[in-house]
Amino acid sequence: MSSKFTELTRDVLFADIWERDGLSPRERSLITVAALVAMYRVEQLPFHLQRAMDNGVSADELSEVITHLAFYSGWPTAASALNLLAAINPGE
Repeated sequence: MSSKFTELTRDVLFADIWERDGLSPRERSLITVAALVAMYRVEQLPFHLQRAMDNGVSADELSEVITHLAFYSGWPTAASALNLLAAINPGE
């Protein structure tokens, strides 16, 4: 990854956008997970699933969000996302 991209990710995305007052980190996580599932961005999804849990979203809530999205973004996108969630949260 380029150093500029890494810098922008750290300093703009996570230090600015994620810290704005308009939404809580929990809400931002739900939005981000939903967007990643809908766009089938499975490479970034494990990081953001874990971040969502770190921001107070339960695995059950994430599973419900993903199941709901199956009807809007497609069954395969949801199935893949649920597999990724199970991989980072075994036993659920």
